[in-house]
Amino acid sequence: MNILKSGCIGLVLVTLLFGVELTDKITQNGVTWTFDKQVASGRFVNGDYYIVGPVTVINIDPKPENGRNGSSLNPAPNADKSGYDSRLEMSRYDPSMRAPLPVSMKPGDMLVSSISVEKVGEIQNWLKKSASHSPIKSYSVLTCLAVEPPKDAFRPSYADGYSKDMKLFLAKDLKRDLLPRLAYGKKTYKVEKGSVGLKELEDRFARTWLDILFFEYDTPVEYMTGYPAETARAVGIATLALMTDLKPEEKEKLLTGVVQYGIDLWGLIRAGYPGWPGFGGHGSARKWPIIFAGMLLGDEAMSAPNKKYPNAKFGEDMQTMYGNGWTGAKVIYAGHLGQDGEKYKKGWGLYENLQPKDWPVASGDNSGFGKGTYIGENYRRCCTSHVWVGEALAARLMQAEKNWGHPAFFDYVDRWMTEDDTAAIKIIKEQINQDYSADWQRQKRAWDPFVQEMWNKYRNNLPK
Repeated sequence: MNILKSGCIGLVLVTLLFGVELTDKITQNGVTWTFDKQVASGRFVNGDYYIVGPVTVINIDPKPENGRNGSSLNPAPNADKSGYDSRLEMSRYDPSMRAPLPVSMKPGDMLVSSISVEKVGEIQNWLKKSASHSPIKSYSVLTCLAVEPPKDAFRPSYADGYSKDMKLFLAKDLKRDLLPRLAYGKKTYKVEKGSVGLKELEDRFARTWLDILFFEYDTPVEYMTGYPAETARAVGIATLALMTDLKPEEKEKLLTGVVQYGIDLWGLIRAGYPGWPGFGGHGSARKWPIIFAGMLLGDEAMSAPNKKYPNAKFGEDMQTMYGNGWTGAKVIYAGHLGQDGEKYKKGWGLYENLQPKDWPVASGDNSGFGKGTYIGENYRRCCTSHVWVGEALAARLMQAEKNWGHPAFFDYVDRWMTEDDTAAIKIIKEQINQDYSADWQRQKRAWDPFVQEMWNKYRNNLPK
């Protein structure tokens, strides 16, 4: 029997064979889907629901109306538009992407339903204490299959309904022995302000991290990060936590959530998504979850995504390169949009090859620094370099450098963490009157103390 595509099997027979539940409605994380008939249902290993179809969804609660609480059937990998909430900034809302009721679902379909916030900005971004600009509180995913999947199946990527290339991965295939067991002895992890516990990481990664619309205009603010600089921090912290001396059973829920995020991102790439290009901090954090999940699942293509999809873009790769830097460095930051950024906007490309007095002043910058700034160095120090440290270290600990396929990224992070920038900061101040002396802007530091601690202990003490 094909568990992903159409198949002919009686509902009662499915129930007898597999023991799945019969129901006419399902509730998850505040979303209730009501069906036109009793259907067999169950849960993937990550907790999301599937139904055995075909079936028609006749009602969704909260009710999708007045541009709120939207749903999308087989969401397209569209980096520019979204249909979940009409309050999206920068004209990103497209009502044609909403799925109106009733919603007919056949095997292979994915329905993503959202809950809108009452007031935009009422929930603060995770790991960055600022008001979120997203109007979306949360997402829930319902998957329609022909028959019940194996009990340890991960949910297919939410992009698989669009691509019609649905792929199941199984938790029994996870190569858990690839995870180091580094001495740490705690279930809390110090971050920039305070700490996060293992349970908080588990609970946040257990939810759907919908990551399609670029610039995060529709991030699920109840549990996901609101800016990829923080996503990189979260991914680095979570994967490093999974490499500590926690008992295997203590790691399982977080491991499941992080792997599911990687599966979802990989599904987007397989569906034709262009990737997450260098654009300040917005393009970071997605490559490592894909590689991490691929290595653990033993999926050769997923574990080295740019081999099969060489044009898939990732911010860390576009923003790091080998070259002669003005400080004497041989690996440099390639600019706000990467080394070709100057083709698009002045000052948004390569600059570290020049003395500060020759750095181009950026045009068209609404980053919050104001127009007429040195956007490359600003973002090198605010939103990229020090948030990359955790994921770079985690990848090294799993010997994933070849899978990543861009050695300049790892060498650049090493440079950031070892190069003394005292003299450079003085020269920058003298030449262009820009002051980067604040502690949070300095090299030789990771953003979060837990990552710093792990770097200090293990960067030069990697497992053999």
